[in-house]
Amino acid sequence: MAGSPTVRRKRLSRKLRELREASKLTSEQATKKAGFSRGKLTRMERDEWTRPNPKDISVLLDVYKVTDPAEREAYLTLAKQARQRGWWVSYSDALGKGAYVGLEAEASAIRTFEPLLIPGLLQVEEYARTVIRGSGVTDEDEIDRRVEARMLRKQVLARPDAPTFWAIVDESALRKVTPDLAGQLQHLLDVQRSNLRVQVLPDRLGPHAAMAGSFVILDFPDDPSVVYLELAEDQLFLEEADPLRMYELQYGYVQSSALSVDDSRSFIQDRLNAIT
Repeated sequence: MAGSPTVRRKRLSRKLRELREASKLTSEQATKKAGFSRGKLTRMERDEWTRPNPKDISVLLDVYKVTDPAEREAYLTLAKQARQRGWWVSYSDALGKGAYVGLEAEASAIRTFEPLLIPGLLQVEEYARTVIRGSGVTDEDEIDRRVEARMLRKQVLARPDAPTFWAIVDESALRKVTPDLAGQLQHLLDVQRSNLRVQVLPDRLGPHAAMAGSFVILDFPDDPSVVYLELAEDQLFLEEADPLRMYELQYGYVQSSALSVDDSRSFIQDRLNAIT
């Protein structure tokens, strides 16, 4: 599986917090022992850093009395891996900090619900361009840049170790695909395989469990799952047990309400036939 510095950084943050708690030290006590400025350790433990400094990690390992050479080397290696830059860094103008893309790059499973849009990883270039332009972006160079970044993201599904991808798409999103974008519906049919499936949530079902909006659940082989919410002006990453459990339940309810995979394929095909 391709390594992601974003995931490595989150893992390092979690492990440092666990080390401190195992040492029975408060954040303030550990900060004082390490000689850090106020708030620095808190930012490290909350993953509010960009490129971890191995020297800082070494100091904390001394504070937490981690003396085993192999264990220390494992932490320092993790810090070095977390300092690397993913491909998305060069697209910060289009992707911002790229936090979500960094998680997406190492997920073993991705489950998404979309009420109004085709999920980003399933978008074809023409559809992505129309969506980005429709969001109010008028500069053609910026549109090109965003489309290019979105198409690069799709490479995660082409890898030999591609994550399992399961999308539930509301019928509303399909109805917004116009005749000139019919290739998007064809792509939804063509791209499906054993580890990539699309289900449709039909309008006739009425209100459902995920009326509040879109969300993504990302699972990892060696790290806790994360729920991703994209807001108008921000991104939220939920990792606590309670919100994770809530979104797992929501996804389960919506999935059980949606059409089966086979019926969904027929539904998409009927929609495609209707606009071509």
